[in-house]
Amino acid sequence: MLRRKINDILREWKNRDGHKPLIVKGARQVGKTASIRLFAHENYKHVVEINFALDKKYRGIFDSGYDVDSIVKNITMIDPRITVEEGNTLFFFDELQDLPDCATSLKSFRMDGRYDVICSGSLMGINYNQIESNAVGYKEDYEMHSMDFEEFLWAKGYKQTQIDDLYAHMAEVRPFGKTEMEVMLELFRDYMVTGGMPEVVNTYIVNGNFSGILEMQRQLHADYEEDITKYATGVEKGKVLSVYRHISSFLSKENKKFQVTKIAHGARNREYMGSIEWLKNAGIINVCYCLDNVELPLKGNYDPRNYKIYYKDTGMLIASLDDEAQEDLRVNRNLGTYKGALYENIVADMLVKQGYGLYYYRNDASTLEMDFFVRNTDSLIPVEVKAGTNASSSLNRLTHDGGKGKYGDIRFGIKFTAGNIGFNGQYYTFPYFLAFLLKRFLREQQPCEKANLR
Repeated sequence: MLRRKINDILREWKNRDGHKPLIVKGARQVGKTASIRLFAHENYKHVVEINFALDKKYRGIFDSGYDVDSIVKNITMIDPRITVEEGNTLFFFDELQDLPDCATSLKSFRMDGRYDVICSGSLMGINYNQIESNAVGYKEDYEMHSMDFEEFLWAKGYKQTQIDDLYAHMAEVRPFGKTEMEVMLELFRDYMVTGGMPEVVNTYIVNGNFSGILEMQRQLHADYEEDITKYATGVEKGKVLSVYRHISSFLSKENKKFQVTKIAHGARNREYMGSIEWLKNAGIINVCYCLDNVELPLKGNYDPRNYKIYYKDTGMLIASLDDEAQEDLRVNRNLGTYKGALYENIVADMLVKQGYGLYYYRNDASTLEMDFFVRNTDSLIPVEVKAGTNASSSLNRLTHDGGKGKYGDIRFGIKFTAGNIGFNGQYYTFPYFLAFLLKRFLREQQPCEKANLR
């Protein structure tokens, strides 16, 4: 089994007094079921696992009502071999999207308190507004993502001490040696090609190469299209599919902005807002909104009609490329015209997996632009992703005055690149592979203090 961060999340949930039923949501194939199943059998004497998509005979277990005794009676009536024991049993209801009424029972399980409950389902199929109204106040939620780079390193056999050493370099602004840089950049390029879907990563680990990876990614890409056709309700399915199929073409453009006119002649942005929101809620895309002003706060300071779209998993972007680009990428390690898009997409995904929202900036004249913005307790932080090693004029302009000039909320910046670690008095330079540690760095190191010393 691949080590996943959700394992620790689930243990913390179980050990917390008064924990509520838990809903683990996420896109298709991110590893929800396998992770929950492993946790369940390691931590409970009895596990009652019901998959509402495969075990259709259990869809009637709520027909007698939502009280716990009636539910348990119906489950054990269907399969008398099932054993339940107060305080030692977990009910694992999988594929919640196929029976969203199950969420109504969470209130009863919460109030009853004899058994633990975890539900899991694909975000694409869940009518989450319905679930929320049925279980508000009686559940906890956790969104699971595909594997991040740290989990990828675990899969490759790296120990926590080695990962802590990566962070030590970052915290001390201490450059890596030549061998360290070459090895980690090579691993990061492999991660960028495979993405973080557990089955894909596991195949890469077992084979020791990319054999069979592309076929798996393209099948998953096709499965997503099939699910869109199956589950998209309240919006035009054709528009959702059209947006999904055009993401890589937007990312190949220099400004990477979503432009609805590139999808359909004469189309209007407002006609596609619902489609974008649906794909975002389904866990398929990350949406990056353009700030109105380069200042705090971030929330409420952006234009919801002006945005960029990224695949949530970079492996899905890889899968969308044409055959020639695929061969060039895998055989020659040439990222071609998608070089900037791939690095920007994967850093966006790494930011989201740390809990950041995505925001960028571009003024009307395109004379000032920045890929992303994050913040710490007292500073707005521009984050630039460069396919090369040079910083843009925009990053220099934004960080020039260190919180004392026009951009008073900015004290320093971050640049992710193929280059080594450094700090020039205005911005920190970090190699791409350290992006998964950014939140820890900003929380623990208080880099503003160093920036203000210049």
